[in-house]
Parts: sequence; C-alpha cells; structure tokens
Amino acid sequence: MIGVNSVQSASKVRVRTSGSVKYSREDSIRRQSHRSKSMKISNSSEFSAKENKNWIVFGSKKKSPSEGTDEKANGTHPKTISRIGSTTNPFLDIPHDPNAAVYKSGFLARKIHADMDGKKTPRGKRGWKTFYAVLKGTVLYLQKDEYKPEKALSEEDLKNAVSVHHALASKATDYEKKPNVFKLKTADWRVLLFQTQSPEEMQGWINKINCVAAVFSAPPFPAAIGSQKKFSRPLLPATTTKLSQEEQLKSHESKLKQITTELAEHRSYPPDKKVKAKDVDEYKLKDHYLEFEKTRYEMYVSILKEGGKELLSNDESDAAGLKKSHSSPSLNPDTSPITAKVKRNVSERKDHRPETPSIKQKVT
Repeated sequence: MIGVNSVQSASKVRVRTSGSVKYSREDSIRRQSHRSKSMKISNSSEFSAKENKNWIVFGSKKKSPSEGTDEKANGTHPKTISRIGSTTNPFLDIPHDPNAAVYKSGFLARKIHADMDGKKTPRGKRGWKTFYAVLKGTVLYLQKDEYKPEKALSEEDLKNAVSVHHALASKATDYEKKPNVFKLKTADWRVLLFQTQSPEEMQGWINKINCVAAVFSAPPFPAAIGSQKKFSRPLLPATTTKLSQEEQLKSHESKLKQITTELAEHRSYPPDKKVKAKDVDEYKLKDHYLEFEKTRYEMYVSILKEGGKELLSNDESDAAGLKKSHSSPSLNPDTSPITAKVKRNVSERKDHRPETPSIKQKVT
C-alpha cells in the first residue's frame, strides 16, 4: 500500500506543479515552441497584411476559395485573365486585353535563343517549334492551333505569349542556318528567333512588331539611385502609354538624346588595364545596353515620324501571306528560293526525288 500511495501522490504532484518552477523536459520544450510559434504568427501576419495591400494597388484582386465556390453555385464564371505572367513584379507581367486589335497573324517557327537578362537558354529548350502567331495589341500570342476570335486562349497559349513593349525586331544577320529568320529582343532581354515563309513576310513581321512597340510603349521609369557601382537595367513598364502620338514622339526623341549623350560619356572613360575583370565586364554590359537602347529609340523615332498608327492600319502584303499560311502550314513551300542555293552534282540531280526538297525545308 505504501508503494501505491507514493505513486499516486507523485502523479498528483506532477499535475499540481504544472505551473510551478519544476517543469518536466517535455513541458519545457512544448512551452518554448509555443512562444516561438506565437512570435512567428504575429510577424507573418503583419507581412501578409502589407503584401496584400501592395498587391491590391499594383495587381488584380485574388478571390478567395469561398468566393469561387459561390460563383460556381450561382452559375457565374470568373472574369478573364487581365495579366499574364508568373513573376512577383507586376510591372513585368504581360497585360492581356481580349478586345485588343489584331495587327498581324500567320505561321511562325520559334527558337528561344536567350532567357531573361540575356542568359543563354539550356540546350534542351532551344529547338524550333511551329506556332500560329497572332500579334494582338502589344502581345504576340503563339498558339498551336489557328487563331479563332471566339475561342478562349489555353494556359499553354498564355505561357508562350511574348510582350513586345519596348522590344526591337530585326533581321538575324548572325544566324545563317536557316533563311528568313528575324530576331526579337524583349524588354527583359530575352532573345527569340522566328522563321517566316519568305523575305517579304519576315520584313512584314519586323515592321509590325516595331511599330506596335513604338506607338504603345509607355515612358520608362526613372533610373534607380543607389550606392552600388554594379550596373542594373531600369524597369520598363508593360502598360500601354497614355500619351498622344506627338507626345510619344517627343518622349522617344528626348530619351534618344539622353541615351546618346550617356553612351558618349561612357565610352570617353574606358576602364584601365589594371582594373579587375569584373569591372571590365560591368563596363561592357553597360556599353552593350546603351548601344541597344540607342538603336531601339532610333527605330521608334523613325517609325513615329513616318506615321506610326497609320502604319499599323496599313495591311502591306499581309493578306497574301495569310492566304499561304491558311492553305499550307509548312513554313517553307516547294517554291522556296532555298533550292537555288543548294549545289549538287549531275548524278545527284538525276537521282533527285521531287518530294525531297519539301522534307528538307521543313523546320525541325
């Protein structure tokens, strides 16, 4: 009986002394984790509140799961996506306007040459892929199927979409593996290669993309001020400009003058031979950036002086190109001028089959 009473008294002591100085090891660990957990909750709640406020200002409202279930119950559908992008910075997201005008469409083959900030694309993601391209507003949509206005865009189509704001399209003179290839450098310094059916179609895409970028690109944000010597490119807004065409031209001319002066000052102070390799790379990066910006704004000013919006309404030779695209999805028809550049022996000409050129000319 003495042993039983001692055990009962010991258990009662443990229960009664839970608030006393004598804690067991498990209770002390549990109390410490409870305190740290409460502190984390208070800090995270403040952060989430601030983050929600910021997103209300810059982005579109995100609906709660309860609101989504209510919409399903009522038979209503959520609104269409207003912005495209997975980045945390709302200025880099692509604005999606379902009512935007379509300026050009047709089949294009795309190759990703460089990812964001000019980083080289991994080898497994550089292959050529054929899309039906639609330049709608300031966005170049790359779809697997032919464009239909009444058909909603799929998630894959939105993922492949490319914004052409502050972009520059030009002929890819340094790419000789395929003909009729033009290069598109975006605002975030991605580089994409596109192949068209003919040189006329290639020039048509270059003109339309540059014209859209010149007319609708909003003025850039002021450069950031900091103590770091490292060069960083300023952010370029993806929103459409609110300026008139005359004001837009003056804005581009002012920016071109500023960039030209900055480039001249930058090249007047080249780095010494004794500086670190990192500083030399920074100098080259800034020089490349200023040179590209100078070329881009020269193109924008030239387009706006020629008419800008009037050029967008001009169909040029797009109608003929679209008819070829609808009838033949292949990027290089049998009448392509590529065959004239191929040199063959007499024996090879005799054994040549008529369907061989079309097979070779398809983009892989």
